[in-house]
Amino acid sequence: MSDSEQELGITESKEYSTGDWYAEVVQKAELADYAPMGGFIVTRPRGYQIWERIQNHLDGWFKDTGVQNAYFPLFIPEGHLEREKDIVEGFDPEVAWVTQGGYDELDERLAVRPTSESIIAPYMSQWTRSHRDLPLRLNQWCSVVRWEATETKPFFRTKEFLWQEGHTAHEDSDGAWEETMLRLEQYERVYEDVLAMPVLKGRKPDHDKFPGAHTTTTVEALMPDGKSVQGGTSHYLGTSFGEAFDITYIDENEDEQTAHTTSWGLSWRAMGALIMTHSDDQGLVLPPTLADPQVVIVPIWQDDNVDEILGYAEELESTLDDAGIRVHLDDRDHRNPGFKYNEWELKGVPLRIEVGPNEMDEETATLVHRPDGESETVDATTITETTEDHLDTVFAKLYASAEETLEGEIREAESREEILGTIGQHGGYVKCGWCGEEACEEPVKDAIAAEIVMVPLDRDEEPIHEECAICGEDAEETAYFAKTY
Repeated sequence: MSDSEQELGITESKEYSTGDWYAEVVQKAELADYAPMGGFIVTRPRGYQIWERIQNHLDGWFKDTGVQNAYFPLFIPEGHLEREKDIVEGFDPEVAWVTQGGYDELDERLAVRPTSESIIAPYMSQWTRSHRDLPLRLNQWCSVVRWEATETKPFFRTKEFLWQEGHTAHEDSDGAWEETMLRLEQYERVYEDVLAMPVLKGRKPDHDKFPGAHTTTTVEALMPDGKSVQGGTSHYLGTSFGEAFDITYIDENEDEQTAHTTSWGLSWRAMGALIMTHSDDQGLVLPPTLADPQVVIVPIWQDDNVDEILGYAEELESTLDDAGIRVHLDDRDHRNPGFKYNEWELKGVPLRIEVGPNEMDEETATLVHRPDGESETVDATTITETTEDHLDTVFAKLYASAEETLEGEIREAESREEILGTIGQHGGYVKCGWCGEEACEEPVKDAIAAEIVMVPLDRDEEPIHEECAICGEDAEETAYFAKTY
């Protein structure tokens, strides 16, 4: 193998050096580079393309359920943040402030948005007068900045990240809660139907909910190394933001009421989870729902048949393209087939079609699956239907593998020692009884940096054990402990 071919390979091991492996996949698959300022990344076209496809799925579902997109300023006056004290207290250590514009000191500090409730809520107040104006459903696609003092991990942990944030107002708690759950279900859907990843649905314990929220719900995704990723959150805010920002309306009886609000968001952390879950020691692995191209055709020719082989490959490309399949013909004459195989595997293309003299003579094509190298030679006359079937199979393989990982990594424990030992040995989720006190999370967090990532959505659900695994008092909840990204 030449030096240029060796450069394509992933040198780190997913199993034994997960962090270094992940960083190498992100860079060599041309998804992102590190920015000159610590904590920031440059998203390359291939990486942004994945985000756009996730965005397009969600954006369509949002609009189908009454959401309208808007855009609000990047900067939030300090006074707006202070109107909701829990927001200030919750984000204060991570807020980036602008104090000077040009040569002039600003009269009031401007926060670079860590989240946008405090800039959106005042306008929701202006735009809401009557019960006929509700529900009001807004969403914006934007970036936010949270000045975390953590090591940069592209898409998982960066000071600036891309996301969507939805903000809605409703007449009553029932409407707002239905909204909260609808968005949570859409996040579950994007993971399962687009990213090929099963998730757990739950809610955050009170000490870890969104600042100012009544209830924070979450989808949690388990990574192959046993750590959990908070995949998306949907918050029922109650009337706290309505009261702080005077979001009121006149009801049918001509009485003034305070609106119940929600907010919900999913960030490009979903991309990090996708990369970590499906990729391997050969590079990036993408589900067909997100890959572009979905199919790469690699022609195999010799000097005496190059025109015929290319012509045959071009016919296959045209047929697949006409059917709406994202296909690319790699007809580079300065790269051999082996190099092309390695390169497209590194970049995560789900399906490779090989065509050489035998395939041309027999009017067939050889299809190779990215996740496991399984191959099949098929009749070219039905190439569209067959390719679609194989893409579906690749998606199913990825989902099944992720599902197997999740199902095998949920365990129980009845004591602190069991929690520590189980997570220390296996990782994954450990379920136990919990009294509901934050103090009972600390002995686990201090020992192995695991925390309560969620509790059941149903507040009336009986806890898995009668006693709290930490203090021995009566259990009020079932807590899911895990290490996190």
